[in-house]
Amino acid sequence: MNHQQQVIENIENLGMDEELQKSSNIWVHDSAIKNYSYNFSWLGRPIIQYPQDMVAMQELVWLIKPDLIIETGIAHGGSLIFSASMLALLDYSDAVVSAKTIDPKESQRRVLGIDIDIRDHNLEAIKEHPLAHKIDMIQGSSIDREVISKVHQYAKGFKTILVCLDSNHTHEHVLAELNAYASLVSLGSYCVVFDTIIEDMPADMFPDRPWGPGNSPKTAVWEYLKAHSEFEIDKSVQHKLLITVAPDGYLRRTGK
Repeated sequence: MNHQQQVIENIENLGMDEELQKSSNIWVHDSAIKNYSYNFSWLGRPIIQYPQDMVAMQELVWLIKPDLIIETGIAHGGSLIFSASMLALLDYSDAVVSAKTIDPKESQRRVLGIDIDIRDHNLEAIKEHPLAHKIDMIQGSSIDREVISKVHQYAKGFKTILVCLDSNHTHEHVLAELNAYASLVSLGSYCVVFDTIIEDMPADMFPDRPWGPGNSPKTAVWEYLKAHSEFEIDKSVQHKLLITVAPDGYLRRTGK
């Protein structure tokens, strides 16, 4: 058995281990109370994600090799910087393979971030980052018709697109985002819906938020998939991670 076959078998076994998954969910719940996801940064910018999901995203970017990553939700900009750095590594890999010197600023790979409120200090920090040349941003609601139109216009000409949804976490908003942007995802690529874990948390975890169990990104995913057989939940990602904020949130496009 080679390494990849061993990995596949490991993931299948993890997926069948209900007790281990329950233990993992308890850990996610307890760590969320302590604001665990706020502890990390990527190349100098805060990134409000679990390290496990960042590793998963790195694997997906290398597998898919997108030339455009679209993200809803910017916050401090750490996720944009993360995506930009992954695309920069793809650029470097291309240069090594082709044995050519490539000006990083001439690369066509881009990250597009959308947020209803990009704070001035975050905007300035992102623009001053060494990877800013790979990042563009749109300020406005991700489900506003004008913003959706701008994103679709921007996406024209890009061949391979990966989408990440991580803004307002209500069912209605996430479902609207899926309807707006999932169609841009390339065949074989992913639409990643973050914070689906909200559905699995106690209702009193979000007393000051408009979302919670029954009104979450995961319920939006389930609703969207009823009418969109071109996507499927890639359970292998959550099974191998065990610790993730996006159970049922890694959606792979398998059809047109």
